[in-house]
Amino acid sequence: MSLFRKIFGLKNTPEDNIKSEERGKYMPEIKLPIDEKFTINFKANGGKFLYCENMEEIYKSLNNILQENNWEDKNVFLFDSKLNDLFKDFNLKATKKSSESEYFFSTCEYLIADDGSLLISSNQIAEKKLRDLPPNFIIYATTSQFVENIGEGLRGIKNKNRNKIPTNITTIKHFKTLEDKDFLTYGSSSKNLYLLLLEDL
Repeated sequence: MSLFRKIFGLKNTPEDNIKSEERGKYMPEIKLPIDEKFTINFKANGGKFLYCENMEEIYKSLNNILQENNWEDKNVFLFDSKLNDLFKDFNLKATKKSSESEYFFSTCEYLIADDGSLLISSNQIAEKKLRDLPPNFIIYATTSQFVENIGEGLRGIKNKNRNKIPTNITTIKHFKTLEDKDFLTYGSSSKNLYLLLLEDL
């Protein structure tokens, strides 16, 4: 993936060095790869991004997050039993009461590139509203979950769940405290969010 080559210091290709002023004004915009577009927008929203090449790196990153925030012995709001099994070595103190939890640990449906948001549904949060969830999120996702926009994500949800389409579909977009709220952010719940992203393509 081109973004990750740049992050981890592999050599740039000649087209990476083309400056916008060297291109004619009528040339089409250079389209960013979907992973790079998501990462730029996600970080602009205030999210913390941890790219991992394998499950060993995922476990190490999760351990670092828990230690950094002193969450090792804290309750975690966790609905997904498969996720609990995947991280069983952590002995997470899982509860289904969000009011008693320090953080929320979950998967998501899709990663939306054009605004850097995460698409979630009742599969992850049941019928809870975002404001009812803990202020801290750890989301486990894979690179195969990138989609260009919300419409593509909604189609993906419908195709994966033909028998029973999940309800309570929403996006998480604000990952930092919003001191000055304006009409665009009114009613949104900002979350301190860590994204554990596994390379699976």
